[in-house]
Amino acid sequence: MTNIRRVNVYVDGSCFENRNVTSSTRAGWGFCVVEGDVGRGNGKGQIVEEMSGEVVTSPVSDGFLGAEVGSNNTAELSAIANALRWLLTQGDVGFATIKADSEYALNIASGLWKAKANKELASKTRNLWDEAAQILELNGEHVTAHRGHRWNERADHLAFRAMRGEVPLPLQFWKPGNR
Repeated sequence: MTNIRRVNVYVDGSCFENRNVTSSTRAGWGFCVVEGDVGRGNGKGQIVEEMSGEVVTSPVSDGFLGAEVGSNNTAELSAIANALRWLLTQGDVGFATIKADSEYALNIASGLWKAKANKELASKTRNLWDEAAQILELNGEHVTAHRGHRWNERADHLAFRAMRGEVPLPLQFWKPGNR
């Protein structure tokens, strides 16, 4: 029998200029999956996966999830959607907590709030949440941004670098607060 894993998934989004956004505004998302994390921000646990990318706004491009513009909100939702897609490929994860510094994105993804913009992205993210919740115990939790929480800072680093089109620093060379 396979061990059922418990993970925390830290997600974040980044947008350099979050005013007057358009479909060509650069935004990035990132997430890191941590096992053995107690959630206090002191960096306990171990990253077992991390991913990042740019928010895709073109319906004909790979990775399109429905974002109409590149913005902080679409980046945060894209991070959650991509994390949920990863979780759905894992047969041994039984418990997952999505930890985000965006209450907006968590509430949209979990269905507590209704989206007023980027409705296709919100709907796809919500559907992924519902699908994942059918096969594992799934929770969302808000964490405060830019307060030195190691794994939230790592997700921020991944999203920021993706927004800039840069490769993230390898974990062994990265320090919290180093974007």
